[in-house]
Amino acid sequence: MKARTRVLVVDDSAIARELIERGLSLDPEIEVVGKASDVLSARDKIVFLEPDVITLDVEMPGMDGIEFLRRLMPQYPKAVIVVSAVTQEGSRRALEALEAGAVDVVAKPSTQDGQGLKRMLLELAERIKEAAKADVSKLRPRAAAQPSRRRSTSRPPKRNQIVALGASTGGTTALRSIFQALPKDMPPILIVQHMPPVFTKMFAESLNKESGLEVREAVDGDVLRDGLALVAPGDFHMRLVKESAVLMVRCDKAPKTCGHRPSVDILFGSVAQVAGARAVAMLLTGMGRDGAEGLLAIRRKGGRCLAQDEASSVVFGMPREAWENGGAEMLVPLDRAADEILARLSESPAKEGQT
Repeated sequence: MKARTRVLVVDDSAIARELIERGLSLDPEIEVVGKASDVLSARDKIVFLEPDVITLDVEMPGMDGIEFLRRLMPQYPKAVIVVSAVTQEGSRRALEALEAGAVDVVAKPSTQDGQGLKRMLLELAERIKEAAKADVSKLRPRAAAQPSRRRSTSRPPKRNQIVALGASTGGTTALRSIFQALPKDMPPILIVQHMPPVFTKMFAESLNKESGLEVREAVDGDVLRDGLALVAPGDFHMRLVKESAVLMVRCDKAPKTCGHRPSVDILFGSVAQVAGARAVAMLLTGMGRDGAEGLLAIRRKGGRCLAQDEASSVVFGMPREAWENGGAEMLVPLDRAADEILARLSESPAKEGQT
């Protein structure tokens, strides 16, 4: 019999702890082995209970969840999922937690929102099972932000090119690493990072501060231009379209694809149709297979397609699927990702339909 994923629930709210325990206990693959109301008691229970995954509210009395993460990860590396309120402050703190070593974030609705709670608990259960497979050694606390290492390309990219990036678990760290190494004179960049609403806006703002590019959350109808990177808004698909000879994005609430909205497959599929051989795409760390079919579609249209390698991926799920189905032409270490993207932008586009 498959061993269940052992979970420790850390939240200062007794109601929240009870609701999370009750909801997770409905999943036969999960066992809640303990609960803690503050990080001090959580630390002791981590040692004695040895959970596989910890759910953590960052707003805690005494030492907060972020400082706890910074101290925890070097001594007891664990997969931590932040369960945070969907507010601007909650989103900002959740992003800090991801930078401190958390693997994922799930939005916490109001305790009065019964349907919202039910959806959150189902999502949390799935994220916990994914997080149990993560290599948390690759999520070391991030050092202070560094300025972009590149400001101009040696060979300017050709006109009308598009860069498309997709990521899930561990993706915020991966994307930040890439953006810090990209020049400001890039062609338009489109990004899907699996995150809830509000969190995507805060993530885009954090990338904008650390990059030579302009990075922001996409709005339906945004027109693409060089030097602009758009992050798909949480709970919305983002598609590339061409209207009256103008490239823009459309955001909609069509059904989830591969269990996600936004979905990498939706973005990549639209890029294949509109940009074809002028596209350079890369699929980064994440669980599942979202993006694998879309990457293959881009490659079949002649676009250049990469995937993050196993050694640098927190979860080698999405990249593995893209490699095995032929969507990725090359597996790339994260520290070489920006260079490989730039190299392909400088090459002549492949012929339409080449695989």
